[in-house]
Amino acid sequence: MVGKVPVGGGAPVTIQSMCNTRTNDVRATVRQIAELAAAGCQIIRVAVPDLAAAQAIGEIKKYSPIPLVVDIHFDYRLALECVEQGCDAVRINPGNIGSPERVRAVADACRERGIPIRIGVNGGSLEKELLEKYGGVTPEALVESAFGHIRLLEACGFQDICVSLKSSSVPVTMKAYELMARESDYPLHIGVTETGTPKMGILKSAIGIGGLLALGIGDTMRVSLSADPVEEVYAAKDILKAAGLRRDGPELISCPTCGRTQINLIALANEVEERLKAVDKPITVAVMGCVVNGPGEARAADVGIAGGVGEGLLFKKGEIVKKVPQEALVDELFGLIESL
Repeated sequence: MVGKVPVGGGAPVTIQSMCNTRTNDVRATVRQIAELAAAGCQIIRVAVPDLAAAQAIGEIKKYSPIPLVVDIHFDYRLALECVEQGCDAVRINPGNIGSPERVRAVADACRERGIPIRIGVNGGSLEKELLEKYGGVTPEALVESAFGHIRLLEACGFQDICVSLKSSSVPVTMKAYELMARESDYPLHIGVTETGTPKMGILKSAIGIGGLLALGIGDTMRVSLSADPVEEVYAAKDILKAAGLRRDGPELISCPTCGRTQINLIALANEVEERLKAVDKPITVAVMGCVVNGPGEARAADVGIAGGVGEGLLFKKGEIVKKVPQEALVDELFGLIESL
């Protein structure tokens, strides 16, 4: 449990993101968390690079509508302060925080408060000895690193653990998670790291995260983009929908256009997609460019439109409702959506 949100054990896959504000700027951080929660984020992580950030956690937690995870590197004292401040989960690598006594101090503090720990293995910070052993960042190296950190916590009697094994390589990431899923029952936080800007980043994430989800691997996820974190949340929702794991909003389907298309289908589809952001019904909406085949090809859609010269068709479950002037197609479509 991350706060009141279940992770693993058959619970629905949850969406995470991370604030890019300075954590000690409480007002800015709380504002961004609210924006992310409104977009569909279910668990939020914040960086804790210093004591000022750690001491801000209590105030941020007070106003956060979703569970708060703190991201800590090296300094176990920051973890202890965040636990005292009331965070909902700690992301830390036990092997990087010093002596066994320090690991035990964090494990004991988290156990007392019922706070889980996420072990975050990353290809960019893999242990030197593992890089030498495996000749670089490999799936096997990531998994061995994860189990090394897990053993440190288990030695403290702590098992409330979630694990991530991220790399900037999609194939390496996927193989690492597949290996981990075979060898461990701990919940997995999945994602491809450092994917870049949205154009390529969403593509890499869709392949990596979506591929794992299709294999039944993954309990919680983050799409990592060099962009506004809200874009990460939208992309994550789309990936879950494409993987057939979520129906909490509309899904748009549209044809790729061909020589029969006699309307500006691309503009039409973009307009419908934009207006669908205000709709929360779990429906499938079709935008088709051919009045001859459109309704039939989109028979699985709940509602849709098919454009022709000067006019188009409004249809529901593949059955034509009526003909509509082309300029009124979108308004008529959304009128039908409101009636559902």
